[in-house]
Amino acid sequence: MNPNILTLWLALCCAAAVATAADAPPRKPNVVILFTDDQGTLDAHCFGSPDLYTPNIDRLAASGVKFTQAYAHTVCCPSRAALMTGRHPQRGGVNSWTQGDLHGPDGINMALEEVTLAEALKGAGYRTALFGKWHLGAHRDFGPEKQGFDEFFGIRDGFIDNFKHDQLHGEGFHDLYEGTQEVWADGRFFPEMIVERSLKFIEQNRRRPFFLYLAFNIPHYPEQALKEHAARYQHLPMPRRSYAAVVTTTDHYVGKVLDKLQALDLRENTIIVFQSDNGHSVEDYQIKTDYHKSGYPKGHNYGANGGGNTGKWIGHKGDFFEGGIRTPAILSYPATLPHGAVRDQAVSIMDWYPTVLELCGVKPPQVKLDGRPLLPVIHSASAPSPHPVLHFQWQDQWAIREGDWKLIGKPQTRLQPEVGPVLQLFNLAGEQPERADHAAQQPELVTRLQRLHDAWAKEVAPTPRAAARARESRSRPGARPAGWITCSLTRG
Repeated sequence: MNPNILTLWLALCCAAAVATAADAPPRKPNVVILFTDDQGTLDAHCFGSPDLYTPNIDRLAASGVKFTQAYAHTVCCPSRAALMTGRHPQRGGVNSWTQGDLHGPDGINMALEEVTLAEALKGAGYRTALFGKWHLGAHRDFGPEKQGFDEFFGIRDGFIDNFKHDQLHGEGFHDLYEGTQEVWADGRFFPEMIVERSLKFIEQNRRRPFFLYLAFNIPHYPEQALKEHAARYQHLPMPRRSYAAVVTTTDHYVGKVLDKLQALDLRENTIIVFQSDNGHSVEDYQIKTDYHKSGYPKGHNYGANGGGNTGKWIGHKGDFFEGGIRTPAILSYPATLPHGAVRDQAVSIMDWYPTVLELCGVKPPQVKLDGRPLLPVIHSASAPSPHPVLHFQWQDQWAIREGDWKLIGKPQTRLQPEVGPVLQLFNLAGEQPERADHAAQQPELVTRLQRLHDAWAKEVAPTPRAAARARESRSRPGARPAGWITCSLTRG
């Protein structure tokens, strides 16, 4: 071929390739949710705990937006329902503990009518995976594989021993699954396994948009930390020492995901949501049977020690004081969103659903969403909160926040199953919030907020079909007796 013709031909090919690339639509961003378990209100260095070593959570905050008034829920199940659906958990039948054992009696499972974030993204061409903790119902006819996840490896219930993979309450049961197939990996550290699977998933799908939901089961009890991180905190007193080591273990695995995304040149085009499901735990448990499924002896301690940090706030997992529901939260999308920003507006865990879909250019499903897109808040520190009123309910406890006022119905804590009057009104402003009950001084406000709550509770009650699909809970052999301390804080 004539050299001049060859040169011209190559030039035309290159020009055509450039034009084709320019005309091609931009690739949709990847989505990663890093969901931690029982990480308290201030429990990261960048959120106000200088005694904690969390360099990876800190660098995530430096690359995105940190939220100081991010609300989850008070325990695991409702937070996960709200995260996955963008809706109040009651709509899908999740207002009590979900079925934990796939092989056990039928119990509550989130209604299949709920459209999860995984289903919405999968419909837009995303590959989807959940590695870690599901806790929205273990029944094989429900679960992550029925709710939009292409891959699932992890636990279907609320917590396990990280090496034996047994749930420890009651008589215990084994809880480790690939989809609905039970698997055995005795001796392997569960957080390490789910992060390994996550890194493999990212590698395999690096050339297509993916949604990774990495649902950590730590720093939830039993407080089992990597040895190198336990050694870091020998100078701290208990219970902070034990808890801090598990928080830094969690941070260690967050770093592995960030490093993988960076190594594959995916970080700029990846949306990362980071949040905890509720406040820190104060649950203290021992095995109470002689022949526990795990092999641990009667009297073996496996609960939490109450080592979290709430700063000026009071409360913890299981109650509706701020320490139970206000959690660390970060949104990072380096290609588009601000870096190192802080937002003080009140936001909800339900808001991630519409926010992620908007950032991905995916049309939301034709269902009522309770979450609100956060882009106005993200781009302006002076924008109003998308939630003039915030509602919460778990079993017979409830709370409503309007501005700085917060009314709690049937307030209770782990240490005090009944805390004063049935209705307590608090103001969140000032340096000692939730210490003084203003209900007697503000009776009209109490009445108005209670009416707002009652109307909301009626509106979010599940439809008869959804309630039936969620299944009514039945007690499991060996279950703990009913009562707030045992039924509100024993499975999450």
